[in-house]
Amino acid sequence: MRYDMVKGLIQVYENYTNEDFEVWKILYERQMPALNVHAAKEYLEGLVNIQFSASTIPNISVTNKLLQEQTGWELVVVPGIIKEPDFFSLLSQKKFPATTWLRKKEQLDYLPEPDMFHDVFGHVPLLTNYHFTEFFQTIGTLGVEHLNNENIVAMLGRLYWFTVEFGLINNGGNTQIYGAGIISSSSETKFSLSDVPKHIPYDATLIMHTPYENDHIQDTYYVIDSFEQLYHSIDTIKLEIDKL
Repeated sequence: MRYDMVKGLIQVYENYTNEDFEVWKILYERQMPALNVHAAKEYLEGLVNIQFSASTIPNISVTNKLLQEQTGWELVVVPGIIKEPDFFSLLSQKKFPATTWLRKKEQLDYLPEPDMFHDVFGHVPLLTNYHFTEFFQTIGTLGVEHLNNENIVAMLGRLYWFTVEFGLINNGGNTQIYGAGIISSSSETKFSLSDVPKHIPYDATLIMHTPYENDHIQDTYYVIDSFEQLYHSIDTIKLEIDKL
């Protein structure tokens, strides 16, 4: 998380080019056939509630109005990956840092850091879900409280990685996706649901002690039974932190 928080950044909507709109449309239409089958119903419901479409790049001010009405969350525009103190602080205030730039056509399948399609298409629909956002905010609040403890910060980072970014959910025996890193990636959507990687039942304590690598596709995914399970694991997370 290597950029300082830049305060007062806004989305300059009129600066989007025809290529930007084409890229958004290509990525959106490429993902939706798979997501309509394999994404968590809560994500798909959120996609409708937040009024996203293939033809229009989301307007942050409109999106924020909808989020505020539903869960009290909002997006804060940032230039890229931000420092951990800023990240945790924003989450604790029900604010999600999001970029507003889009990848180029020659970068459709890989980017070294998240763009708007990942940040907004991948993350925002689930910000309409109460249980998910309560879990999400807790990561931020605990991060602020324990910012000077590297071990706890690392544990919270693992929770974030294996749930918010790369989480799977069990829907009546059918494994589906909800993590933004999977939602926004065509290749990871297919791979995560295949028989190649490990699928492990959600265990907050185990996850907090499981390192991850962020420079290649995942080989292990943790599967929740519901977003209520995430919410109810908050006490377990706090107890594990209290042991340090």
